[in-house]
Amino acid sequence: MAHTVISAKYPPQIDATRTPFAYGDRALPRLNRELNDETLLVRQRAVMSLCDYLHDPEHIAEALRVGIASSLKNLLTDKNLTVRQKSTECLFVIAGHAIGRDSFLEHSLIIPVANLFNDSEDIARKNAHLAIEMISETPPGAEGIVEANLVPTLVNKLKNELDEIKELILNTLHYCMRIDTAKALAAGAMEVFTSLLTHKAHTIRAKAARDIMDLSVPLDGKNKAVDCKAVEELIKLLKDESPDVRANAAGAIMIITITTKGKYTAIKGEAIKPLVVLVDDETSEVRLNALKALTCLSEAPEGREVLLTHVELIQARTKDPIPAVCKAAEIAVRVITWKP
Repeated sequence: MAHTVISAKYPPQIDATRTPFAYGDRALPRLNRELNDETLLVRQRAVMSLCDYLHDPEHIAEALRVGIASSLKNLLTDKNLTVRQKSTECLFVIAGHAIGRDSFLEHSLIIPVANLFNDSEDIARKNAHLAIEMISETPPGAEGIVEANLVPTLVNKLKNELDEIKELILNTLHYCMRIDTAKALAAGAMEVFTSLLTHKAHTIRAKAARDIMDLSVPLDGKNKAVDCKAVEELIKLLKDESPDVRANAAGAIMIITITTKGKYTAIKGEAIKPLVVLVDDETSEVRLNALKALTCLSEAPEGREVLLTHVELIQARTKDPIPAVCKAAEIAVRVITWKP
């Protein structure tokens, strides 16, 4: 005789860790209500479901309309790791859209998210940095980060954070320094960037060299780069195996050597020889930055004297397939061969 077996388990299509979605336009209001529930399990399931739901771009605007941003802001201080982690992940997804970045500023979310930079859990810190990095990619967002006085905090975090988080911080500072470099200089960013030029990861070396280039745009930055011995470290990176590192190192030298102090520091550090080698590099960005750096160095009599022996090599770049490289080569030849 057959018997019916009654199981207490959920059907295979039911995920017990997530809140089932309500039908149609009731889904987000229900999730928003459950995000503010006093029961931890309800909050956890709601934020897990919300994170999946927001990956559909069509749901972002509606989520912001029903007040999801404010609810997530409150969850950033939740005692539970899962809630904090998934809340920051939701905000990162929201920040990937223009309307979401506007909501960060509208709801003053930058500082609450940045408070998680000190979280004890790696994943919560990473998600927080991902969200802030995404916000920094637009001028209003970068300005908001600068105004929140987060630049010194970000610079300080570069000293002891995990490598994958360091990359996010370097990206964030890259965008912030387009708005303001004074706070980064005052926070000792040049010294920190210079120390990262010897990092084992080529991505961090490349980003550190790029950030030195950004920070060296003002005169104070150029002088600081020379004082911090950044030029000597950048010259070593001209022989790096990574094209991104070579390109950014040459670009940073190009910016720093605009000043007389920078020119003679680079010449003394024997930057001309490796830069000449990069004129024939397979990567166009490397060739371009190397030519511009050599142009700056040729403005010094000592630099011009050495480069006169390499004019033919540089002249050959005037037929480069990349127009920008051709123009840079033409300018370099004109400056090197100039006679008073």
